[in-house]
Amino acid sequence: MLKALAHVCIGATDLAATERFYCSGLGLEKVFNFIRAGEVVGFYLRAAESNFVEVFLQDEVDVNARCPIRHFCLEVKDIEEARGQLAAYGYDATAKALGGDASWQCWVTDPSGVRIELHQYTEKSCQITGRDCVLD
Repeated sequence: MLKALAHVCIGATDLAATERFYCSGLGLEKVFNFIRAGEVVGFYLRAAESNFVEVFLQDEVDVNARCPIRHFCLEVKDIEEARGQLAAYGYDATAKALGGDASWQCWVTDPSGVRIELHQYTEKSCQITGRDCVLD
């Protein structure tokens, strides 16, 4: 029945800063705007062929609110290249680390406080091998 994850929707307090972060910093492609009463109130970003990040303007984002969605993750081809591109635009990503799932990961936060995990799979990644990920 399901084909793919279509999109993740996030709130943004500053559309221009958010667009710069995702398009320049992470290299996503802006596909279209959402317009209400002649004003841009959001936009759609292509993360991969049919996977998108949907962004809508909101007055404030409570980064401490209890929400069942804790972050979203983007797969990258080369994690060090992604970290370098983010740094070139002034965004700080954590150092890369090998997660319990045997995938390289690092973390960055967008201008509105949305946490994003960047993932680079290895040949031993649980996502590739299907083995259980044992967290100690």
